[in-house]
Amino acid sequence: MQMEIVSTIPSVRIGSMETGQLPDEELVARYRAENDQALRAQLVNELFSRHYKTVARWCYRVTGDSQSAADMAQDVFLKAYRNLDSFRLNARFTTWLYTISKNHCLTEVKSRATRELEASEEVLLNLADATVNASQALEQESSLAIMRKLLAESLDETERTVMTLHYGEEMPLDAITRLLQLANASGAKAYIVSARRKLNRAMERLKSKG
Repeated sequence: MQMEIVSTIPSVRIGSMETGQLPDEELVARYRAENDQALRAQLVNELFSRHYKTVARWCYRVTGDSQSAADMAQDVFLKAYRNLDSFRLNARFTTWLYTISKNHCLTEVKSRATRELEASEEVLLNLADATVNASQALEQESSLAIMRKLLAESLDETERTVMTLHYGEEMPLDAITRLLQLANASGAKAYIVSARRKLNRAMERLKSKG
């Protein structure tokens, strides 16, 4: 997987053994102190080229698609480049970069999943069927509005996120567990179970009101 970082980062071939042997944090420090634009480009390209495969691998674990992972990885490095001055030199660069990667991937996938879930009547109706066959009890258009309301009011943030990623983005539960760093024994599956239980109770209450 080749990386073309972005046009806003000048492309300079790495030729200095000294630069190649510097720790990440020292590269950042030299990048900040350097006034020569060509040398700044050399330093930042050395820094990012070291970690491209790792970031692309992180993104691939989220998307499961190599092209999407490559696009996300480029976006991650764009954010890192634009915020390089905010990096604290007493911290580990890889930890800082991983945080950017995780947050970007999570935001992007959640946004895409939410858009798809809101746009897909079939997904919402299938979700209703998985609880108490709400589509049989309510008119379709009304059912969609009710399900959206129940999702917002009945579930906590993690449950909503897991449901939208799993049903809207069709992301496997193990991938969701890794992405959200869920530490419980059953991972994302536990949140699916609890979310369905809450939706079930909410639908039962709704039906009892007539």
